[in-house]
Amino acid sequence: MHYISSMLELAGVGRAVRRQREQLTWTRRQLAEASGVSERFLAQLETGAGNISLLRFAEVARALGIPPSKLLEAAERAPAPKPVALLGMRGAGKSTVGAALAVRRGARFVELDREIEATAGLPLAQLFELHGEAYYRRVQHETLARLLATGEALVLATGGSIVQDAASYALLRARCTTVWLRASAEDHWSRVVGQGDLRPMADNPHAFEELRALLAAREALYARADQVVETTGKSARAVVTQLATALATP
Repeated sequence: MHYISSMLELAGVGRAVRRQREQLTWTRRQLAEASGVSERFLAQLETGAGNISLLRFAEVARALGIPPSKLLEAAERAPAPKPVALLGMRGAGKSTVGAALAVRRGARFVELDREIEATAGLPLAQLFELHGEAYYRRVQHETLARLLATGEALVLATGGSIVQDAASYALLRARCTTVWLRASAEDHWSRVVGQGDLRPMADNPHAFEELRALLAAREALYARADQVVETTGKSARAVVTQLATALATP
């Protein structure tokens, strides 16, 4: 059985399928019912994560009312949307907002620190303990460069300190639409504690003051982002809707 081969081809096919489906104002469920391809697989296909056989691709194309050859031509012409990189300190909502935004954009959601751990084969805490910050920065930059070289549609949740790594931040700003999810120090604190993470105050009575100082030290760097979204007093859903609208505006 023949398959569409490369990652870049898959990403283009996924974008073309999604664009044609949206032109018909169909949901993935409607396309699944019309094509006989599962809704779950269509979700993978549209994000470039699912390898599809030429036979199944033809079934999807027919269901969309377009010859397979024309859909492949559209795939070759379809540029990947610029990756979105979410910035902010822990508690900004990068993981929650990022995952939901990726679904809205038909993109793959990536937590950069988890990718760094996979690359290094170590949890972050051990990575820092054994190899230090310089090694972490090097792996971070290499991992980021590798992800951005794929041409995939991505939504990245970055580590809070990435703005202090000049090389990685420059790469993000050059290759991605950067977004600062801005919140007050009080919001960062309450969100982290509300998630059950009590590490911020463990054996450190000055933890909140240190958090406030760190946020102040990074604010000018975060503010260089392409978009700044205020999250205070807003639900994650409202932030996602606001951000999706802003990113869709030329």
